[in-house]
Amino acid sequence: MLDPFYLIVDSNHWLRRLLPQGVKLVQLRAKNLTDAQAYAEIADAKALCTRYGAQLVVNDYWQAALDLGCDYVHLGQEDLETADVAALKKAGIKLGLSTHNEAELFRALEFSPDYIALGPIYPTILKKMPWAPQGLEKITLWKQKIGTIPLIAIGGFTLERASGAFTAGADSVAVVTDVTLNADPEQRVRDWLAITH
Repeated sequence: MLDPFYLIVDSNHWLRRLLPQGVKLVQLRAKNLTDAQAYAEIADAKALCTRYGAQLVVNDYWQAALDLGCDYVHLGQEDLETADVAALKKAGIKLGLSTHNEAELFRALEFSPDYIALGPIYPTILKKMPWAPQGLEKITLWKQKIGTIPLIAIGGFTLERASGAFTAGADSVAVVTDVTLNADPEQRVRDWLAITH
């Protein structure tokens, strides 16, 4: 069962600040790390998540996640070309996959993922996206297609927009900048936890 509040951060600096607030599901999405840096960062993140009883999702660095025995790996469509999904599954590591259109969803389902992410639901400032915002209706459509597989809605979420995603069928809402760019990230996390639990 995935927590309805899915926090995504780019470094363990954030984990040290935000895990004590009660976060139970967090993705470490660090970019451009060497293998050695990735191993060190992920090992540290795993220890922090264990201490606070949180599930850790490792973005991209599947080999380090495999070697370190992490809970989850999240992969984009392009990562499916190189990741050893069979090895991850054999090791009992759960798999989350990003989707943006029907073709990607069809492909993702072939890997029997443990969750599907759909985005961006709203315009996002985090990264340049070749996809237009999906909108809440796409959440409902995706949920109908994937059935019991948990669905994560991502992209441009604020506290005010969260209820719409859950009503549309999302099991969890992923949040990045609404927390990390907030003037008081700790309080913002507590606010998110209050409305999702």
